[in-house]
Amino acid sequence: MVRCPTFAQLSDIARDMGLHMEDDELKGFHGAIKGNIEGINSTEDIVEPKLPTKYPRLPGYRPEQVDNPYNAWYWRCEIKGASGGKLAGKRVAIKDNVALAGIPMMNGCHALEGFTPSFDATVVTRILDAGATIVGKSVCENLCFSGGSSTAAKGPVKNPHDPTRATAGSSSGSAVVVQTGEVDMAIGGDQGGSIRLPAAWTGVVGLKPTYGLVPYTGAMGIEMSLDHLGPMTRTVHDCALFLEVIAGYDGGMDARQHPHMTVPQYTKELENLNINGLKVGILGEGFSMEGADAAVTKLLKDTLSKLELYGAVLKDVSVPLHTISSSIWGASAEGAYENMCRLGGCGTGHVGYYPTDFAIASGKMFSSRIDDLSDTMKLFILQGEYLQKNYKSQVYCRARNLVFPLRKAYDQALESVDVIAMPTIPFTASKLIFKDDPAPEYFKKCFENTGNTMAFNLTGHPALSINAGFVEGLPVGLMLVGKHYDELTIFKVAQAVEKIREGLK
Repeated sequence: MVRCPTFAQLSDIARDMGLHMEDDELKGFHGAIKGNIEGINSTEDIVEPKLPTKYPRLPGYRPEQVDNPYNAWYWRCEIKGASGGKLAGKRVAIKDNVALAGIPMMNGCHALEGFTPSFDATVVTRILDAGATIVGKSVCENLCFSGGSSTAAKGPVKNPHDPTRATAGSSSGSAVVVQTGEVDMAIGGDQGGSIRLPAAWTGVVGLKPTYGLVPYTGAMGIEMSLDHLGPMTRTVHDCALFLEVIAGYDGGMDARQHPHMTVPQYTKELENLNINGLKVGILGEGFSMEGADAAVTKLLKDTLSKLELYGAVLKDVSVPLHTISSSIWGASAEGAYENMCRLGGCGTGHVGYYPTDFAIASGKMFSSRIDDLSDTMKLFILQGEYLQKNYKSQVYCRARNLVFPLRKAYDQALESVDVIAMPTIPFTASKLIFKDDPAPEYFKKCFENTGNTMAFNLTGHPALSINAGFVEGLPVGLMLVGKHYDELTIFKVAQAVEKIREGLK
């Protein structure tokens, strides 16, 4: 039930907005608003539709440290799906920004602690319908706003290859539980690289699909133009299988989706490895990012050269705008401030499902527990508020408009090649950082590994990270980028990389 504002409240609002009204004039507005709110309240008896919850479950538990050595699990549970299906027998983890009905959801942030959604996200229902068992919620970075793995409220997620090092983020926990074999598959979320970055530093397969291919319905987002969900697995085959299950149109519930999309049988197409004649573009700008490690570059180029043994054709390509793509993303992030802080994480103006659970929880978070946010989120709140007050939406509009030439530049490169290759991250896993580290170092470590990944959240191209080998015992990720809705070609090349790596063991 919505309360009508008092006359004093409305007077304060008018003054804060810079409106100059005498009391007699304002009384007319107050009466009109009262009538409108009475109309709003007349809809209270209509039952609001909710996403379905089809499978029974118990509430689960927070695991003890001894059973959670890398701090990758936020919550453990056991939700059994259908008796058969493509994922029968598979154990799956769900990133903790994705709703599981009746299971606590923290999204890595103390300010959300105690929140429990009342519905299952669409991907959750599809996973259970396919016969999988969901065994828990994996830790994610604080509101998914870091490329490192030190911002989660319950502590840093440690890299299984070296627990003193970062896993990368924000799907940090999902990557770890896949790498350690605790699950077969995990759902990740990606707004600036958050599937591919931890995939690279743990050595698993992580795909950010084409924008809208996998429905985001029921996941807590950052900004609608950037949000993606995708699969994280140990093998390319399992990544393709998982995508078959979670991809596809959601009946108009998610405005990110195209209603006429089709989902190929990726696994059937991958039965016979054949990349003969496929052109692989080596992106020069992707190998020259700041901090690039010569040993990482050598490993990746040696791996790419071996693709020629399978008949692939290598070609150098250049996309000069790639070097400033992360700056375009940074300007676009003003939309994240507007969506998360002002609009309850739900946005407005699109046709689709609006999770009121999220709006209520987000409203409480930003109104009464804002100090519990991570420093990375506070950074964007301060910047976003400044830009809004002084420039309104000019910066955001310009950034979004720059996405058109950026997307065109990659599309033009993809006219001459089938996939574009570059390091996911041009250096190996860095040491963990902590909140009491100097602010410049802290912020640098949270975002320095995103230079190659952010572009494709803006442009929507599919991008996959596959392990290409190790440098001094630490995994190195190769990122493959393809044409929109052409995940199949990426899978084919990634499968060849997998074969090459197996041959190097």
